[in-house]
This record gives sequence, structure tokens and C-alpha cells, in this order.
Amino acid sequence: MTELRKILVSILGHVDHGKTSLLDQIRRTSMQSKEAGGITQAIGASNVPIDVIQKICKKLPMFKSLKFIVPGLLFIDTPGHAAFTSLRKRGGSLADIAILIVDINEGFMPQTIESIEILKFYKTPFIVAANKIDMIGGWRSSDKPILDDIKEQNPQVQTEIETKLYELVGKLHEFGFESERFDRVEDFSKQVGIVPISARTGEGIPELLMVLTALAQKFLEQCLICDSTGQGKGTILEVKEEKGLGTTLDVILYDGKIKVNDTIVLGGVSGPIVTKVRALLEPKPLAEMRDKSSKFTGVKQAVAATGIKIAAPGLDEAVAGMPLRVATQENLEQVKEEIQKEVEEVLVETDKEGIIIKADTIGSLEALTTLLKEKGVNIRKAGVGEITKKDVTEAESSIETDPLNAAILAFNIPVSDEVLNFSKNIKIIHNDIIYKIIEDFEVWVAEKQKAMEEKELEGLVKPCKMRLMPNYVFRQSNPAIVGTDILAGELKVGTGIMKDGKEITHVKSIQYEKESLSKVEAGKQVALALPNVTVGRQINENDTLYSSIPEPDFRKLKEFKKYLKKEEIEVMKEIAEIKRKTNPLWGL
Repeated sequence: MTELRKILVSILGHVDHGKTSLLDQIRRTSMQSKEAGGITQAIGASNVPIDVIQKICKKLPMFKSLKFIVPGLLFIDTPGHAAFTSLRKRGGSLADIAILIVDINEGFMPQTIESIEILKFYKTPFIVAANKIDMIGGWRSSDKPILDDIKEQNPQVQTEIETKLYELVGKLHEFGFESERFDRVEDFSKQVGIVPISARTGEGIPELLMVLTALAQKFLEQCLICDSTGQGKGTILEVKEEKGLGTTLDVILYDGKIKVNDTIVLGGVSGPIVTKVRALLEPKPLAEMRDKSSKFTGVKQAVAATGIKIAAPGLDEAVAGMPLRVATQENLEQVKEEIQKEVEEVLVETDKEGIIIKADTIGSLEALTTLLKEKGVNIRKAGVGEITKKDVTEAESSIETDPLNAAILAFNIPVSDEVLNFSKNIKIIHNDIIYKIIEDFEVWVAEKQKAMEEKELEGLVKPCKMRLMPNYVFRQSNPAIVGTDILAGELKVGTGIMKDGKEITHVKSIQYEKESLSKVEAGKQVALALPNVTVGRQINENDTLYSSIPEPDFRKLKEFKKYLKKEEIEVMKEIAEIKRKTNPLWGL
């Protein structure tokens, strides 16, 4: 029997921008309505029946024109990445639609950007909840519809709201999304609607739920058709140890039903896992799932769309983000093949050379991979779970071929001191914000490249161009001491100095503001001590001189020119041109 299932909704956004507060406000509104069948807590989800949405939205002008055809909303209570894995349907994601929550006063932050990238990658439709309007200076709260509420604010507050909304419109445009305040949107298939809200006071929440439901009904109706009597299909949200139950799975069931004693097939990294449902568990009414002491109630069966905890033997190798299917004896092999194919299609493609990445779920791994590939970073190995000593050893093997690949990036997983101390030769970067991982990796690469450059160029005579400054001759000879403008490159003590293609002297010492230096770079004016020359004979004021680069050093510098600055390469060309006047093959 086919019917429309609940809309699966994920809430994404930066930490402290109000994801939890929004859900808490919707729950609280539901409880205040005292409607039968209010919000119930499922495993990893909050179930909002359609009658609750109708009760919350009934005061809105647009309410009468909307016909509700879905049974409700199922808010997925999980970090954004976990809800975005193409293992639900090939090329899709666990969420049908998403709410991107942004603090209207703070604007876009690292996790906001990360969330936008994920939504873009998985092509998931979304609306923006511009939260914390009540924190705008001078805001006066009321229980009126949000647009009426805004109209009744003083002009300065209205202007500030408009300014902040258009800042969000501008930021969304940078990521390729056209957007507008929800009541001004001309076409929701081309523009993202922005709904101003306060998760604290509840203002704007009815409009948010109304727009969300209307959008899903209009654009996602075909996606919401499910077979409530068919074999259950779901996605593993979390793998947890529960006292007295052992390893359990928190699963979002998005199609069909599942019963105690059903045979289930799970996607596994090394192949499908087949087991039998020992128990199905739901939270007790109004239980808070984030509370570790929450008690569960056993049920005989669960029907999509809902969240359910599954206890079964042999779950030790289960991985968050993997698919789960109910199977019968007759179609077991077929289901195993389908799941294996699905897993193979989304497992991250890797390169022959590159860094190693690890994450907590397949969805997180995909998100990290996508952002790294956009930056042109090669990935040698990608896996789910904690970093092992084997990972460290594999990363170490890159040191010989390319030291910049001797790194492991870990997203949203703990890293033990044992692993961190296992090798000091590789870089381990771990964080629960993808953008922070990538930023830290880019900083490390830049520092590592600089160190490698210094090592490769160590001992070579570097290109340098200088001009002897007029009226700054401190001594004519024995040695000559002359004020010199370093025009380009780098000059070290001991470097030979060339004029007209011949080495005539070397740098005995460098003085800058009464301080002796061992080397000097472009842009500084220094006093050079030059033996074996006399000002007025071999050298003169305004002379342009060059460092005298030995031919082998010149060839080596050409080999490593990627480490040289543009100005240094230009100086090398000038030196080569001068040298080739007497020796056409010099430096080739």
C-alpha cells in the first residue's frame, strides 16, 4: 500500500546559531497546543504530525489557501553531515529538505559555509531561517505573524532588518544561490526563501513550518511516496553501545516497515552484514534523546518514516551512514548485491598518491572529500573510523616521494595520544569543523613548502640585483664600504659580486642600521664591505651589480625555480643574458 510519508527535514548551521533552540521551540509550541498526537521523540528524530503544524500555522493569512497532504514532518536530530549521505538513494541524501539556520546578527560563519557546500553538493532543497531577530537592538516581540511584527517595529529596526537580510542575500549569491525574503520570492524553484525567526520567542516559526511544508508538498511529492507495508529501508545514523543491549543501531526508516525477528542487511566497508532484529526500541513519551539516562520501550514493529533503535547480534563492524534493508529468505542474495553495489558507488575514489583522510560517517567522509577535491588535494586513502597505527605507517611512506602527502586529516573523530605520539614525522590534523581542518592543512602545506624550499636552496648562491647608492661611499677601498640598495633577490655574506659578467669582489660584511647581518633581502638599503675594489676604479656610484652565481648553482636554481619569487627569476634571466654575451651556452 503506497502513501505519502513524513517529510524528512535536517537542520544545519553554525554552532550556537540556534539549531537545538529551534527544535525545542517547535516541541514547546506543540506541547502548549495540548493537541492529541503532539510531537513525539523518535531515535535520532522528532516526529511532528500534520495536525500540530496546522494548529501552529492556523493564524497565518496563507493558511486557508494551503491543502495539507503529507502526514507531517520528521526532523532529523543529528549533525548536518550525518544526514547527507548518498547511501539513502543513489545521488540523494537522507534529508528531503533542509533548514539552514543563520544568526541574522552574526551572518555566515565557518559551519554555515560548510553547510551550504554540503547542500549544494547533494542538491538538497533548503530554506534559510534567519534566527535571533529578537536580539536586534530595539526589537519589540509580539505574537503576531512575523511580517506584521516587522511592520510594527520602529523605522530604525526595520532598516536594520532589511540591511541584515540583504547581507544574507549577498552571501548566498556568492555560493550560487538566488534568495529573497520568503514573501517576496517569485519562484521557489529558482530562489531560496529566507524566513526571519526567533527560536527563543517563537516569532516566525509558524511561517517557517508553513513554507517548509508547502515547498515539500509542491516539489517533492513523488519523493515522499513510500510503501508502508513493504520491506523496510533505512540509513544508519549512529552505532552505539547501550548497557544491557551491546552494540545498537540508530536508524532512520524512510520506506516500508521493520519487525522484530526480521532479517536485515547492512552495508559494511568490507562487505554486507546479515543479521536478525533482536529488539526494536523507541524512547518513552517526551524522553529527551540527548539524555544518556533515557529509557526505551520495546515495540514489535516500526513503519516509515521514523527513527528507531535496533538491537541485533554481529553489529561490531556496522558504520554510520550505511544503508539498511529488510530481506526475506527468497530475496536475501539480491538485497546483498544491491547494497554492495550501492556502497561501492559511493565509496570515495582515491588517487595513487595523496593524503589520508578519516571521518565518523560515510556522509562526513564524502563531505570532506568533496571540499578537498575542490582545492585540488589528492587523497590516497579514505576511511570511516578512528586513526590506526597502520594509517600512520602508510602516511609515513609518503615522506620519500612527496613530504606534502605525509598527513592525516580526521573529521569528527577522537584522536588518541598514542596515535599522535606514534610518529613525529607526519602531520595529524583533527577537528569537528571541516573548514578548520582544511584551513589548518593549507597553513601546514605552506609552512612545509617553505621549509623544503629553504632546504633545497640551502648553500646555493641566490640571484640578487643591487645598485650602489650615490653620496653613500663610506670608504673607497681596503675594503670599499658603500651604501647599497638591494633591488631584488637575496644577498648573503661571502657571495661573489659580478659587474659586466665578471666577478670582481665578494661581500665581506653587511650592515643595516648599525647591526651586522648574515643576509639581506630586497627592499633594504645596507652598507656593504667589498674587498679588492676601489670606488672610482672597478666600481662607481649608481653601478648596477649582480650576485655572481656559479654555473652549477644556476642550473640547480632553474630546477627549483618554483621556490623562487618572480623577481628572482627575472634577475636570473638578466644574469644569464649578461653571461651569454661571452659564452652563448652558459647555464644551459
